[in-house]
Amino acid sequence: MATMKNAPSLDEWKKLYDLMAQLKDLSPWEWMEEDDIFGIQMPETGELGFVSVMGTLGEHLAVAVYQGVKGLGGFWQMHSQGPKLTPEFALQIPQVQASFEDRDLIAKEDRDVIKQLGLKFRGAQAWPQFRSYRPGCFPWFIEKGEANILICALEQVLEIAPRFKENPDLLMPATDQDYLVRVNNNGKWEDTVQQVILRDEKILDLQMNEEALEHLRTLMPGKFILEIDFYMMEEPVQEKRNERPFFPFMLMLADHESGMIVGVDMLTPIPSIEEMWSEIPAIVTEKLADDFPPKEIHVKDDMLYLLLQPLAEEVGFNLKKQPRLKQIDRAKKELQKFTRSIGF
Repeated sequence: MATMKNAPSLDEWKKLYDLMAQLKDLSPWEWMEEDDIFGIQMPETGELGFVSVMGTLGEHLAVAVYQGVKGLGGFWQMHSQGPKLTPEFALQIPQVQASFEDRDLIAKEDRDVIKQLGLKFRGAQAWPQFRSYRPGCFPWFIEKGEANILICALEQVLEIAPRFKENPDLLMPATDQDYLVRVNNNGKWEDTVQQVILRDEKILDLQMNEEALEHLRTLMPGKFILEIDFYMMEEPVQEKRNERPFFPFMLMLADHESGMIVGVDMLTPIPSIEEMWSEIPAIVTEKLADDFPPKEIHVKDDMLYLLLQPLAEEVGFNLKKQPRLKQIDRAKKELQKFTRSIGF
């Protein structure tokens, strides 16, 4: 569970469970769709969260708060993918969720709080659950700041949902970039309309091994066609009992002709997924400088393509985006088979 200093107070837990009871009574998913999104601006930090009510089909009753412009952009990308959506992509979107679950999905830590509050729940989708989603990490228990985000979001759903039922135009401002955003002005929540521009570019402080880069230049022009992939492992890792589990990421390089694996590195999204990404150009440069100068590199991951583009321009190899990486896909299957056989 979250460490004691970061855990919500009992009063905050009580507020959350009280709000969830009101939410269940209101059942806004009966008339709100997942993409009927509105924003909230957190009073203390000024940070934006974008609130989505889920449960139209009755499968997953929840309120999600997508955090910041990155979270909102991730939501719309996720929404556009439909059935092609992968768990790996969904786990990259920063958000917090308050949901109703069956009893068997409620952890001991949740039950301890419920017991402390003297609450009882019975039946399917009756048990409130609160979870934090951070890029590259396993869904985990919320911390104090995240509890405050959910308290604000649930309060505003109780305010906005009945108004939206009466007036569906409430959440349809003038342009696609405009959103209704609730702002707390001297203790009173008010409607504002804010323009939110979704940006694809990511500002990263890319690392580089200059010595390896200089050596790689001396080996060019290269002769190898290489495949490089970067992907999230299926099983989470928890280094300490009370710490948030994370999904390791695998960086793999293979020779396109022979299928020989020329490099494998396991990276972690701790402390952040952005810091993990920033390491990749240096690691790849070191592998290439170890006598594998490329004339062409194939990738299928969008982020990997962006990360390796400057290197391709710097040392002079072709970087190609491919829908499939034959040798790496084969190696991944073998690796998955091996890790399952040893119970990893």
